[in-house]
Amino acid sequence: MDNAGKEREAVQLMAEAEKRVKASHSFLRGLFGGNTRIEEACEMYTRAANMFKMAKNWSAAGNAFCQAAKLHMQLQSKHDSATSFVDAGNAYKKADPQEAINCLNAAIDIYTDMGRFTIAAKHHITIAEIYETELVDIEKAIAHYEQSADYYKGEESNRQVFLKYYMDFIISANKCLLKVAAYAAQLEQYQKAIEIYEQVGANTMDNPLLKYSAKDYFFKAALCHFIVDELNAKLALEKYEEMFPAFTDSRECKLLKKLLEAHEEQNSEAYTEAVKEFDSISRLDQWLTTMLLRIKKSIQGDGEGDGDLK
Repeated sequence: MDNAGKEREAVQLMAEAEKRVKASHSFLRGLFGGNTRIEEACEMYTRAANMFKMAKNWSAAGNAFCQAAKLHMQLQSKHDSATSFVDAGNAYKKADPQEAINCLNAAIDIYTDMGRFTIAAKHHITIAEIYETELVDIEKAIAHYEQSADYYKGEESNRQVFLKYYMDFIISANKCLLKVAAYAAQLEQYQKAIEIYEQVGANTMDNPLLKYSAKDYFFKAALCHFIVDELNAKLALEKYEEMFPAFTDSRECKLLKKLLEAHEEQNSEAYTEAVKEFDSISRLDQWLTTMLLRIKKSIQGDGEGDGDLK
C-alpha cells in the first residue's frame, strides 16, 4: 500500500473511532458497553496513528496518538495514556516541536503522579533537547535539564531500593547538571556554573569509576572563576588541589598555572603559546575555546586583537 492509501485508511479509522466515542456518550449505550466502545476507539486511534506514521504524516500521527491518550485517561489507564502521549510527542517532534513539548509534558504529569520519576526525568531531557536544537530557547532547556537532574538525584537518595540502578542515576543526574553548567557559563552566569562544576567534581572525585573526570570539572570551574577575577581563580585552584591531589599533576592544572602567570604579566603571547601546547595533545572543544578567549580578551584589553587562540 502506498502512502496515499495508508493515509486514506488512517482517515477512515479516525472517523470510525470518533463514531465509537460519540456512541459511548448516549445514555443507554453508556449503561451497556460504553467503556467497550471507548476501548475500541482507543485501538482505532492507535492504529490510525501508526498508519499516519508509515505515511510520514507526523502531525496527523501525533494528533491520533493524542486522541488515544485522552481516551486511555478517561478509562483510568494512566500508563497507557502516558505511553500514548509520549508516542504523540515523538511524532510531533518531526513536524511541530512545541506540540511535541506539550504532549511530553502531559506524559510527565502522569508519570510524576504515578511516582515514576526516572521516566519523567528522561522525558524532561527530551524536552530540553528540543528547546536546545529546535526552538533555540536555552533558558528553557536549562530549566528542563535542572528538573531532570533533580528527579535523578531524588532516585539516587533511594539507593537501598534502587541499588541496581544507583550508578545510572548518578551519571544521568551529572549529565543534566553539566549541560546546565555549560549553558550557564555561555550566558555569563558564572557563579551558577562554578557551583555546579564544583558539586559534580566533589561528587565524582572519590568514585573509582568517575574520579578521572573530576579534573575536567574543576578545570572548568577554575576557568569560570578566571573570567570573573584572577585572584578568585588562584584561590580556587589552591582549593581544588587540596581537595583532589591528583588534580595537581593533570595537564589541566598545569595549563591553568601557565595561564594565570601569563595573565598576571599581561603576556598575550605566553597565554596563546600555553593554549596551543595544550591543544596539540587535547583538542579544545567549542566551550573551552569560548571561555579561554574571554580570558584572553582581558589580557589584550577591551577585546582588542584578533580573537584567536592559535
